[in-house]
Amino acid sequence: MRMRALLGAVGLMLATVGADVMAAATEIRSVRLWRAPDNTRLVFDLSGPVQHSVFTLAAPNRIVIDVNGAQLSTKLDQLSLNNTPITGVRAAQRSPTDLRLVLDLSAVVTPKSFTLAPNQQYGHRLVVDLFDQEAGAPSTPQAPQVTQAPAVATAPVPVVTAPGTAPAKLPPVPGGKRDIVVAIDAGHGGEDPGALGPGRKIFEKNVTLAIAKELQRQINAEKGFRGELVRTGDYFIPLRKRTEIARKKGADLFVSIHADAAPRAAAFGASVYALSERGATSETARWLADAENQSDLIGGAGNVSLDDKDRMLAGVLLDLSMTASLSSSLNVGQKVLSNMGHITPLHKRRVEQAGFMVLKSPDIPSILVETGFISNPNEAQKLSTLGHQQALARSITSGVRQFFQQNPPPGTYIAMLRDSGKIAAGPREHVVTSGESLALIAQRYQVSLSALRSANSLRSDTIKVGQTLSIPATALAAQP
Repeated sequence: MRMRALLGAVGLMLATVGADVMAAATEIRSVRLWRAPDNTRLVFDLSGPVQHSVFTLAAPNRIVIDVNGAQLSTKLDQLSLNNTPITGVRAAQRSPTDLRLVLDLSAVVTPKSFTLAPNQQYGHRLVVDLFDQEAGAPSTPQAPQVTQAPAVATAPVPVVTAPGTAPAKLPPVPGGKRDIVVAIDAGHGGEDPGALGPGRKIFEKNVTLAIAKELQRQINAEKGFRGELVRTGDYFIPLRKRTEIARKKGADLFVSIHADAAPRAAAFGASVYALSERGATSETARWLADAENQSDLIGGAGNVSLDDKDRMLAGVLLDLSMTASLSSSLNVGQKVLSNMGHITPLHKRRVEQAGFMVLKSPDIPSILVETGFISNPNEAQKLSTLGHQQALARSITSGVRQFFQQNPPPGTYIAMLRDSGKIAAGPREHVVTSGESLALIAQRYQVSLSALRSANSLRSDTIKVGQTLSIPATALAAQP
């Protein structure tokens, strides 16, 4: 009797310990999947931190994900695997707290995995990216890579690319009539929905993609212009990679489309932003910039190290290029904003400046267009309608066209029209940025100081940041 009682007590103790272990295990509560042009992303939503390892197997091709201290509490057979290299997802509980996930593949991929700490939108996550390999690439099974529990993510280190080393623009077509390329970036995407409208039924990522596609259609309808989408579907792209994509497409202008939220639901109106090296120019700009810059933490972008051979030379070139790009950004931004004011209320009547990561391209003029506040019920409803999306795209197209008719890049079809007198380009304009002087601007545009003063009715050489100057079409004369 005593032995049976002892064995019963031991069994009860072991059952209790087992139950405690099961209760302490982290749950995989849901799985989400997105397909991008060159990769597939799986996101496992977790109830807590985990350790994991990932390795590949061949014949047949598989990805194995071992998750320590975890249990599966969701179904895997509901994932849509169409247009992905994944043909099936299987799971096996190897022990009460050790879970193995197996991805069956139809093609060789290169996996990358990492964990993310909770943020305002999500809890703990395990992210597995499967990067497509080019046809003919060798397939080599990879050893397990162990990743510890997530730490708090840090902001990516800025990427510095000297203008002289940036990839060249697309070559001109015969006759020197290449198109002006406008890279159109739909904000957010994939597991990053962006701002949410009332009732959490309207996602910023969907509104921005719809407006971006309409803007591309209208840009392509303009002879001499070509619109290129940075994001073509519902998937995440790190902020800095967006500008890299624009550069690879040979962009002459980068336009990022957003529809953000504000703490107050009453906030309304459209805005246009350009980069500010000194930070935001208003509390609204500062709040929005901080919110946008968190997108890389949502998507899990890692740090990127600088790779400049000559830091001093790169710094000088970068400063010169950034000054010119910022001036053009402010110029085109003001034209876009003025046109938007004809079809929707404006939150600010001048181009705001803030430290948006997506605008930090030293060689491509870049603007961020806030098409309205999705947190405002009335604006959220308008932003969801095709007619308003078309009108917004039309106003942006008009501003872009006006800017490039006055400032066409050499070798483009629009430059040929202007030089042959077939379009009335109007006066060139320059928006003054920090550190510029009237003499430097005159030298840049090869005009005399006296002609520049006269064209702008200036009584002295004093100019202000943000001031718009008309540039006279006169050859450089002897300066007084």
